[in-house]
Amino acid sequence: MSDFFEKLFKLKKNNTDIRTELIAGFTTFLTMSYVIIVSPSILSTGGIPFSGALTATILVSALSSILMGLVANLPFALAPGMGVTAFFTFQVVMGMGVPWQTALGTVFISGLIFLVLSITRVREMIVQAIPDCIRYGVAAGIGLFITLIGLKEACFIVYSPETLVTFGKFTPNVIIFLTGLAFTVLLISRNTKGSLLIGIVFTTVVAYSCGRLWGDEIMVRIPERLFSFPDFSSAFFKLDIMDTFRLGMLGVIFTFFFTDMFDSISTFLGVAQVADLKDSRGQPKNLKRALLIDAVSTTIAGPLGSSSGTTYIESAAGIEAGGRTGLTAVIVGILFLPFLYLAPLIETIPIIATAPALILVGLYMIRAMVNIDFKKIEEGLPAFLALILIPLTYSITQGISWSFIFYTFLKILKGQARDIHPMLYVIVIFAALALTLV
Repeated sequence: MSDFFEKLFKLKKNNTDIRTELIAGFTTFLTMSYVIIVSPSILSTGGIPFSGALTATILVSALSSILMGLVANLPFALAPGMGVTAFFTFQVVMGMGVPWQTALGTVFISGLIFLVLSITRVREMIVQAIPDCIRYGVAAGIGLFITLIGLKEACFIVYSPETLVTFGKFTPNVIIFLTGLAFTVLLISRNTKGSLLIGIVFTTVVAYSCGRLWGDEIMVRIPERLFSFPDFSSAFFKLDIMDTFRLGMLGVIFTFFFTDMFDSISTFLGVAQVADLKDSRGQPKNLKRALLIDAVSTTIAGPLGSSSGTTYIESAAGIEAGGRTGLTAVIVGILFLPFLYLAPLIETIPIIATAPALILVGLYMIRAMVNIDFKKIEEGLPAFLALILIPLTYSITQGISWSFIFYTFLKILKGQARDIHPMLYVIVIFAALALTLV
């Protein structure tokens, strides 16, 4: 069996083994497992039956991640994106009054556009046109974004009308978070394999005691039932494609397409950059295949009943745990499948249990900053904008779009227009359009 995995995933060549990949897969899954509950909850707000959205979310996540592992041999997991899911529900369905069936049709059409660009290598050209300074800035920005999410989930930072955010005081949530973070850091300092995974389990155990041995709030609840059956009727192939060809839907299709494309490209570039998953040319490994699978993930999402699938930033958690091949992604995909029937069990892992892992993944990714030459304004400012705008706007697309625009503007201003990749001009035009439409 080990020879089979070695031949399929080239484990030794990538300095890893089955045990490490298994731990990495579990780690990535646990850090992104919230999508099983959160995505269907948001989609159901827009009218899609929760059970149908749940089944679609799990199928998109499982199939896309497994395909990424088998076809591209990369440790990147995919699932319906939270940003595009929120846009689907709150802006398209509820804000514009578009029926959810038609919104699913726009997801499918945007996926087909994705697929065509990937097959014709246009999308690969887009990736190659992105300057190194923006890649590093995006990687660090995603690191800050992940950190912000972790601190928010732990209630370490909370909303403040005076200062936007502030320290959340020493509540039980914060104490549990700090305890889990300290324990995980201790494991990492001792080079313990699977530190993030063990830390998540440890934090869950600590959280379970809250409301039982100390504190007032019960954070971990044992589910009343263990089994639930998948729903293949309420959202499965309910998309309305014909209604998407109305003139008013062009903006929606474009926004889905652009937002998903640059969210996935930015995540892919950022994680690949800090994990050194690059080829001899300095480009991300197996780029064409990875982008193709990402496009397939978006295309199948609409028919299954979900928002667009995309590469998840939480993949960095598994990579930090040692994952280096597609076996990690395959394990993540397989771990999703039982929850077609065991979805209630995921509720036993509280969001706060993943917060320490997210903080440490953020630290891991922000290391990319050391490669940025801040003395050169044409490189330092675009990188800085990506670094700071991604977390502050809560949008990877906003961060990378402004970064593109300022990089191009500064290069032209300094008389270095010839150094700009021709495709970057096209990207800037679409970035400007996206900023006005999103």
